[in-house]
Amino acid sequence: MVLELHVWGPSFSLPSIDPQCLATIAYFSLLVPKDSWTLVASSDPTVSPTQELPALKNGSTWVSRFRNIVDYLRQYSNGEWDLDRDLSALEKADNAAFSSFVESRAQALVDLSLYVTSQNYYSTTSPAYGAILQWPNQWILPPQLHAAAKARTESLGLSSLDLEAVQEQQKRDHSADVAAGRIPQNFIRRPRETVSSLLGKTSQQHRFRLEALTGELFEPLEELLGDKTHMLSAKAPSTLDCLVIGYMSLALIPELPHSWLRDLMRRKAPRLSKYTERMRRELYGIVNVSEAFTNDGRSSLPWRAPERAQLATIGSTLLNTLADSIPILKDIRLNNRLRETAESEDSGLSEVESRTLAAYVGAQGKDTLLSIATVVGGVAALVGYMAHIGLFSAPEEEGEDDEIEHALPESVDASDFLGNIRVQS
Repeated sequence: MVLELHVWGPSFSLPSIDPQCLATIAYFSLLVPKDSWTLVASSDPTVSPTQELPALKNGSTWVSRFRNIVDYLRQYSNGEWDLDRDLSALEKADNAAFSSFVESRAQALVDLSLYVTSQNYYSTTSPAYGAILQWPNQWILPPQLHAAAKARTESLGLSSLDLEAVQEQQKRDHSADVAAGRIPQNFIRRPRETVSSLLGKTSQQHRFRLEALTGELFEPLEELLGDKTHMLSAKAPSTLDCLVIGYMSLALIPELPHSWLRDLMRRKAPRLSKYTERMRRELYGIVNVSEAFTNDGRSSLPWRAPERAQLATIGSTLLNTLADSIPILKDIRLNNRLRETAESEDSGLSEVESRTLAAYVGAQGKDTLLSIATVVGGVAALVGYMAHIGLFSAPEEEGEDDEIEHALPESVDASDFLGNIRVQS
C-alpha cells in the first residue's frame, strides 16, 4: 500500500511552508522508496483526525507530527526505514538532545521572521498561503496562523518586529497624552513608519535580545557540524539532519523584505548556511508551487494533486470558524480538543504531561461552566427585572377600556355627589 504524506503546500522554492513538514519530507526522501509514498499538498489540517500537519495516512491509520511519523515508519518497516539505526549510544543521545533543542529554539525564530515581522508577513508569507490554500481556507487559516505565531513568541519581548503592535501602542500613548493635556490633539501628523525605521528606533535591549536568540541557536549547531558532511556523522544523515534542514531552510531560503534572520545566520554560522543550501538541493531540489498541483511527473518528489474541497467540507469549515468566533463555545471546543490530545496515545506526550494537560482541561472546564452559569444567571435576572417593571405586561383589550371610561367619568364634583346621595335617600 502506498503511504500518503499530507503537508502544508510549497512556497519559497521549498516543498512546504512549514518546518515540521519539511523535516518529514526530508526523512522520506532519504529512506522511503519513491514508489512507496506520495506527497499531497493538502494544506488542510482537517484531513487528519488530529487536526495537524504533517500527517501520514496508511489505509485507515493516521499519524501526525514528525516524531510520531518517524516512530511509525520504524515499526512499519521493521527497522529498515530508521535513519538512526547505525548511531552509537553517544550519537543517539546527542541526536535526541539536539533535536529537541532545534524544535524549541528554531520555531520561535521562524515565527518571528515569517509571521511577527509585519513587512514579511503581509508582503510574502500571507500571499504564499493564498497560493496554496483553497477557498475559504485562504481567508481563514492565515490570520489564525499569524495570531498563533504571535502568541508563541509574545514572551520573547520582541514585539517591536510587529509593526501593527508598535503603531497601536503609539496610538494609545498619543491618546493618553492628549487626554492628559500634555500635547494638542492635532499635533504634527507623523508619516507611516516601516519595520526598518522602527527597528532603528528600537531599544538596545531588543537588538541585543535578537542577537542573543539567534546566537543561542546558530552557534551550537555551527560547532556541532564542524567540518563534517552531516550534523552527527560524516557517514550518513540522521533525524537531526532532517529537523535542521526543515527549520534552517525557512531561515535561509525565503526572499523576504526584512531578511534579518538570513543575514544573522550567514554571519554567525557560515558552515551551517552552506550545509543547509547543499542538503536542501539534494533532498528537495528547486520546487515550483505548480508542481504540487499538476502531477506531471517531472519533479524529484512524488507529488499527488490534492482533491478539490467538497461542499460538505466547505460548509464544515465555515461552521467551525463561526463556532470558534463565539467566546464560550470557542472555549468548549478548545477544551474538547485538548482533552482528546491528553487521552490520545499518539499525542507524543509523556505520562506526566498527559496528566498535567488533563488536569488543566478539567480546571478550564470548570471555569467554562462557571462562565455559562454566570451568563445564564445574568440573563435570568434581567428578564425577571423587565417582567417586574411591567415591560412584558399584555395590553388591555379595547372593550374593557370603553367600559372603564363609561363607569368612571373623568371628573366628579363633590357637592353634586353628596346631593345625589340625599335625593336617593
